[in-house]
Parts: sequence; structure tokens; C-alpha cells
Amino acid sequence: MAARQLSVVKELTECSICTEVFSDPRVLPCQHTFCLQCLVDYGRDRQPGNRMPCPLCREEFTIPADGLTVMPKSFFTEKLLSARKRSAGEDAVQTEGGLVPCDVCSSEAASSAPPATKRCLECQQNYCDQCSRSHTKIRATASHVLVPNLQNQVMSDSEKITELLKKTGGVLPRIEKEKNDLVKRLADVEGEINMAADKLIAAVEGDRVKLLSEVESIRLERVRRLETVEQEVEQHLASLDSLRQYAETLLSSGTAGDVTTSANSLHSRAEELTTSDVIGHVDSALTSAIVSFTASTGAADANLVGTIAVEGDTVHPGTCD
Repeated sequence: MAARQLSVVKELTECSICTEVFSDPRVLPCQHTFCLQCLVDYGRDRQPGNRMPCPLCREEFTIPADGLTVMPKSFFTEKLLSARKRSAGEDAVQTEGGLVPCDVCSSEAASSAPPATKRCLECQQNYCDQCSRSHTKIRATASHVLVPNLQNQVMSDSEKITELLKKTGGVLPRIEKEKNDLVKRLADVEGEINMAADKLIAAVEGDRVKLLSEVESIRLERVRRLETVEQEVEQHLASLDSLRQYAETLLSSGTAGDVTTSANSLHSRAEELTTSDVIGHVDSALTSAIVSFTASTGAADANLVGTIAVEGDTVHPGTCD
């Protein structure tokens, strides 16, 4: 366990650009850490204010106005470096839990030595709480500076980070599944939309064909009626002209007896033709019907496109003689 933890510490204290131990580690907004000089070399073609991608994850950040040299220091990495330096010259005996034991207690019984909580910077030794208090009470070492034992802290942090990596990595399959499920659900929705739209388009097309058929029927009927009126007017004009020619011939060529004999019948026919209101009948035929179209105002209407109305259709063929 201890060897694995120390391996993690070494991995966390090496720059991913130069693959060496960090030198003046600086942290980017994405929390990735690199040597300052490695960052400067990596961004040598960029100026302050430019956007620059992280060498590891490619997330972009803005170079500060004073350049990359003012990027914040990674104090966490510096703590790891301190722990690595201390462990580099030591072959300390560790407890079963993977923690660095107290150097004083371990000299007596390594298997039962408590973990070290402090380290003396002058003696370069690790002490438990009890030995730390004793160390500060001895006159020769009373002025020594004791600091928290960061190696145990780093090991604990390393375990937390490892556990977090496992948990976070387990989230990726869930995200992928949710993405695939989302794409499938939306594809189904698109299919439903297209199906509903196709049905509506088919209904509109059917309504349009029906309306155009109604218009064609009205056109054929109206043209037939007008042609009938036209024929009746032509017959009436022919009758008038024929009667006029008969009267002129009777006057110019007939005898007084012929005129007397034909006068009554000619007069009756003339009254019949002249009293017929042909012009009024034609005017009625020309203005009798108004065909209009009203567009649909919404899907609630029975007819999706609209409706046709015919008003004033009073043509009655056959009234002319």
C-alpha cells in the first residue's frame, strides 16, 4: 500500500511536458500544473491577452497582461514536492496502515509505533504527539521548529484522490448511456413530428383537391348557363330580323289584300317579340352569381384550407323566346 501511495506522489510531482520533477510549479485555471519554464516555452509564440490551450486537456485560458510568469503557484504541488524530497533520502519503516511511524517509538517497537504527526526541521525526524511534546520540553531541542508531518497528509490526500478518480470515472458510462438514450428519444420525437406533419399535409392536399373540384364544377355550370342564354338571345335576334324582313317584303311586294290578311298575325308576333325583356334577362345572367373563397382560420375548422360560397345564383335558362 505504501509503495503504491509513494508512486502516486511521484506521478503527481512530475511535469507532463518535460516529464521531470516540477520546477516552480504553476497551476492553470483547469487545475493542471506545469513547470513555469515549460509553460513559457510552450506559449512563446503567444502574447499577453492571447488565448492559449492547456497542454494537457486543451481547455483555453487568457494569458495575463504580465505574461505567464504571473500564473499562480501550485502550493499543493509544492507540498507534494517537499514530501517527495523528504522521502527520497529516507527508508522509513511504515506501519501496517501505510503511515509514517514515529522515529522514537519505532526504534523500540516498530510494529506498535504510532503514526508521526510532527517533523522536526532541525533533527529531520518524525514524532508522534507525545514525543513531539517531549521534544519541545528538552532544553537542547526546545527551540527546534516542529511542523505537521505532510507525508502522512499527502498519503491521505492521495488515497482520497484515487478514490475520487474511481468514482468520477464510473460516471462516464452513465453520461454516455444518458446521451445515447437522449439521442434515441429525440429521434423518436422527430419521427412522431414527421408522421403528424405528413398526415396534416395529406389532409390539406385532399381539401385543396376537393375545393378545386368544386370551383371547376361551378365554372362548367356557369359557362353552360351563359352559353344557353347566349343561344336564346341569338334565337330572339333571328326571330326579330325574320319578322322585320317579312313585314318589309309584305309592304313592298304584297297586295292590299295580302297586307290585310297578314296584318293581325304579324302584329301579334311583333308584340310577343318586343315585349320580351331580353336585355333584363341577359343582365340578370351576367350578374346573378358571386363566387367567394374564405380561407381557414385554424386547425379547428372542418376544412383545413377554406370554404367556397356561391351567392345570388338565379339564372333560369329558357326564359327567352
